[in-house]
Amino acid sequence: MERRDFIKNSAMAGAAFSILPTGRLFAADKGKVRLGYIGVGARGMSHISEGCLRDDVEIVAICDTQESSLKGCRSFIAKNGRPPAVEYTGGLDAYKKLLDRKDIDAVIIATPWQFHRDQAVDAMKAGKYVGCEVIAGLTVQDHWDIVNTSEKTGMPYMTLENVCYRRDVMAVLNMVRQNLFGEIVHYEGGYQHNLRNVLFNNGKQYYGGGVEYGPKALSEAQWRTQFNIDVDGDLYPTHGVGPIMQCANINRGNRFTNLVSFSSKARGLASYVNDLSPGHPNSKINYKNGDVTTTMINCANGETVLLSHDTHLPRPYSLGFRVQGTEGIWMDVNKSIYIEKQAKKNDVWEPAQPWLDKYDHPLWKKYEKEAVGAGHGGMDWFVFNGFIEAVKQKKQTPIDVYDSVTMSVITPLSTKSLKEGNAPQKFPDFTKGKWAERKNTFALDDSGL
Repeated sequence: MERRDFIKNSAMAGAAFSILPTGRLFAADKGKVRLGYIGVGARGMSHISEGCLRDDVEIVAICDTQESSLKGCRSFIAKNGRPPAVEYTGGLDAYKKLLDRKDIDAVIIATPWQFHRDQAVDAMKAGKYVGCEVIAGLTVQDHWDIVNTSEKTGMPYMTLENVCYRRDVMAVLNMVRQNLFGEIVHYEGGYQHNLRNVLFNNGKQYYGGGVEYGPKALSEAQWRTQFNIDVDGDLYPTHGVGPIMQCANINRGNRFTNLVSFSSKARGLASYVNDLSPGHPNSKINYKNGDVTTTMINCANGETVLLSHDTHLPRPYSLGFRVQGTEGIWMDVNKSIYIEKQAKKNDVWEPAQPWLDKYDHPLWKKYEKEAVGAGHGGMDWFVFNGFIEAVKQKKQTPIDVYDSVTMSVITPLSTKSLKEGNAPQKFPDFTKGKWAERKNTFALDDSGL
C-alpha cells in the first residue's frame, strides 16, 4: 500500500466516531494518561510493564484481592523508578474505591472473567475509559449491559485483543484490503494452545505443570479451570475471531448473523492429571468442556467463519488462521500462501513469509522499534498504545464497544447452542442496525492505531 493511499483511507475514520453520544470525546489533549489497574496478577502485570515504559502514562492506583500480586506489582513499579501507586484491597468491592478517584482517566481490567461485566459497567459510570481483558461477560445480557452503559455514559470500552495487532495478521489484513485474495469466501481461526499446565499447577510447579486448581494453585489455575469443569463452549473466542472481524468488516458493512457449535468428548484434562498423579481426585472430575469445540458462523455478506477452541490436548501452539478467497488462500498453521495468478506453480503452496514481508503493514514498519521487547512478539505494545492514544486524544478506541462484545458474546452463544443440541443461535446486532453504514477504520491511520 502506498503511504499516500494509506493516509487517504483514514478519511473513513469520521464515521466510526459517531457511535457514542458525547462530543467531549474529541477534544484534543496531549497530556499524560492517569491509569488505574484492577487486577495485577500475571496479565495485569503485563499491562503494568507496558505502562512503565511510557512517559505519557502515570500509574495512579492498583487494586487486587491478593497481597502476593500487590507485592509483585509494588516491587516492579519501584524497580522502574516510578512513584508508588495507591493500593486498594480487602474484598471484591475494593475496586469501587479506586473508581471514586477523580485523578484517574482510564482503567485496565485484568481480573477473572466473572468480574469483568460489573467492573466495566461501574468504571464507565464513574467516567473512566475501560480497557478490559477478554472476555467481556458470561451471558448475552452482560454484553448488552456493557453496550448500553457505554452508549449512555459516552465512555468507550475496548477489549484488549492483542492478536488483532499480530504482525502477520496485519500484513494479511493489508493484503485483503488490496484484494490479493480476491473476494473473500471463508475464514478460520481459533485458540489452539496446550493450556494444561496453566489450568493445573502448584506453588513449586507454577506454569510448569501440576495437578491442582482453585485455592491450592496459583494465577489462572485458581479460577479458570473451574470454567472448564462447569461450562461446555468456546471459552476463548476473541484471539481467533478478532482479526477475522477486521478482515471481514464485521459491524462495518457486514455482520455475524447466526452460529452453531459442536463439542467433542472431554478426556484431555483428566488424562493429564492422571498421568502426573495416578488416581488423583482431579483425574476423576467430569469436565464439561469438550476438548475441541468447533463453532460455525454465517455472515450477512455470505462468508463463513470456522472457530476452534482446543486447549486440553497435547499440541503445538497455533491460532489456525485461514483466509480464503476467489484468487488465493493464506494459512498460518503451515505458514503458507497461494495466490493463483502469481504462483510459480499451479496448486502448490509457497512460503508465506516473503509475501508477509512485502505487504508488511505500514504501522508495523513505523513502530517496529517501539514494539521491540513488548509481550507476545510486540503486539502487546500496539494494543496498549491504541488504548492509551485514544484516552490521550479523548476519542473512540480502535476496537470499540461493538467490536468488543461481538467477539466476546460467542462464548455464551456457543454454550447455548451446545445445551440445545447444536441448535443455531441468532447473533445479536449490538449496533442496532448501524453496522450497514459504518466504515472500517481499524489501522487505517496512526492517530490511535
